[in-house]
Amino acid sequence: MNKFIKVIIFSLLICVSTACSYDPIFSMKDNYEFKIEGITLNGDKEINSIIKRNLSLIKTDNESYKKKYYINVNTTKEKKIISKDSEGDPSTFEISITTIYEILDNQKLLLNRKFENKNIYNNESDKFKLKQSEKIIIENLSEKISDDIISSIINLNDN
Repeated sequence: MNKFIKVIIFSLLICVSTACSYDPIFSMKDNYEFKIEGITLNGDKEINSIIKRNLSLIKTDNESYKKKYYINVNTTKEKKIISKDSEGDPSTFEISITTIYEILDNQKLLLNRKFENKNIYNNESDKFKLKQSEKIIIENLSEKISDDIISSIINLNDN
């Protein structure tokens, strides 16, 4: 029995010491060859604050950047009832975020893109849980938008 416990403890120590760590794709450690000089946000305030927070994580070395970009973002959020139960109460919802963004360099339009992100989720009897689920969905969709904007800039910079 004593030997079995030692093997388990040793195995746990090995697992803990060799576990890999999570790093976001666009982490603050990365240095980019561009700088986001300005961000103009219109539309849904909740979505825009998440996008602004994520775009502000982009860091550059002091003067090593080659390009300065300006970004205009317009977002709209729509919540629809997808299906109802036999009593007529909503059972499934869909949150749809439509985003139009422009990337400019010295007032010259480099990219104009429009896309829509959707997520379908079930209704909850507990309204607090439903609000929390919606908040998480909006956070995830907004982060996806931010990642798409950053990827677009990186692709522009590579060309």
